[in-house]
Amino acid sequence: MTVVNFSIYLRYFNLGRQDMLNQILLYSGSAFILFWGVAHLFPTRSVVSGFGEISVDNKRIITMEWIIEGIALIFIGSINALVTAIDHTSSISFVIYLSSVVVLVVLGFVSFLTGFKISFLPFKLCPVIFIMSAVLIILGGLL
Repeated sequence: MTVVNFSIYLRYFNLGRQDMLNQILLYSGSAFILFWGVAHLFPTRSVVSGFGEISVDNKRIITMEWIIEGIALIFIGSINALVTAIDHTSSISFVIYLSSVVVLVVLGFVSFLTGFKISFLPFKLCPVIFIMSAVLIILGGLL
């Protein structure tokens, strides 16, 4: 695609460079957290079995909590991607971005205080991915 064709494409879709950068940041932050949520769901059985011999109720609680975090992350990533696709410049979109960032920062803080101290690498990645996604989303929403 030549530069001339690309500028026609940008004018046709009314996308400036800044607008494209915002959308790239927003979609990137959404994708990171969405995929991390999906990745949360796959090891649930092995995570629960890693606790050894615990009561059935405790196994169910751990399973429930592990699945809920995965679904929450999938929801955060999905809702941000959807409002970006609909209209990333609206005030409603900004409220969703801001509330998602607050939740991700809180989850990142909790993960840092708890899971970051565990030697298993994915637990150490949680706060990094949460904060990185929050930064991408807030930058995309503010710029």
